[in-house]
Amino acid sequence: MQNFKVAVVILNYNGVVFLEKFLPTVIKYSNQHQIYVADNGSTDASINYLQTNFKTVTVINNKGNFGYAKGYNLALKKIQADVYVLLNSDVEVTPNWIEPILQLMQSDEKIAACQPKLLDYIKRTTFEYAGASGGFIDKYGYPFCRGRVFNSLEEDKNQYNNAIEVFWATGACLFVKANAYWQVGGLDDDYFAHMEEIDLCWRLKNVGYKIVVQPQSTVYHVGGGTLNKLSAQKTFLNFRNSLITLTKNHPPKFLFLKIFHRLNLDGVAAFKFLFDGQPKHFFAVLRAHFSYYYWLPTTLSKRKKFKQIKDFKFNMSFIYKGHIVNQYFLKGKKLFTELKSGFFS
Repeated sequence: MQNFKVAVVILNYNGVVFLEKFLPTVIKYSNQHQIYVADNGSTDASINYLQTNFKTVTVINNKGNFGYAKGYNLALKKIQADVYVLLNSDVEVTPNWIEPILQLMQSDEKIAACQPKLLDYIKRTTFEYAGASGGFIDKYGYPFCRGRVFNSLEEDKNQYNNAIEVFWATGACLFVKANAYWQVGGLDDDYFAHMEEIDLCWRLKNVGYKIVVQPQSTVYHVGGGTLNKLSAQKTFLNFRNSLITLTKNHPPKFLFLKIFHRLNLDGVAAFKFLFDGQPKHFFAVLRAHFSYYYWLPTTLSKRKKFKQIKDFKFNMSFIYKGHIVNQYFLKGKKLFTELKSGFFS
């Protein structure tokens, strides 16, 4: 069995508070692997703190705040490793968090990416929004997880403790094989943040790789540490990037109809924001649509270029065939286990 060289890479932007809180534990439970902090041009005390307290941690200085996607791409180009671990600065790791995932990834060369079970740092027995126990999307591109459907978060009762193939793995703690990462071009710089891991995983699937979750590894995520959950900018990025992801990666059949339907559903969501007294989020959805149209020629160019990669074939496996919006809001199905298992292919 291959012994992977592993690089744990933490992207940081003005996150000295998180580094102080979580980096010592990362070092404690990852001491056999090299640890990097990729700094996105922080203006706080992050660099001084690292240089003073953690001489074994390698600091990579990006020359500006390039967001999650480009920030990681710039840093990973400077790192030699077989497996990258893209770890948010607001994640608490636990003993033996790396080995179960490496063993699973070593067992099948087609596994390109994997995540651990993601629990809430404050509510320790509750799944965390950003990835829970493995991610999926429905036929219209709406993401959800084992343990989290929209804003309904389940308590972890070991109901999702089996390692399975999923559609996407969380960017909060993403293990990805370096050769596969670069084969599909890495993260998409233009996303800046949000949905970029779903786009990456879909591109990996489109050239024949698998995405899995290994819940025998557990980490705890603060969530919203770099961009608050109530941020209108987060709403903008999520809506825009979701449309771009669908356009880039979905087979041509029914794509136009699905985009048209998504745009209408987004409109409904926008007016709900407005009626709920959140006008900033209403305008964020509008901005997301205009930005989607602006980026459409570039998105279609990326789609065309990506289809030229060896072994490319549109892959719709493990996409939920149902409509998660209807299931959740109209039929009241709040739990992953309430969704028809036969609707996953």
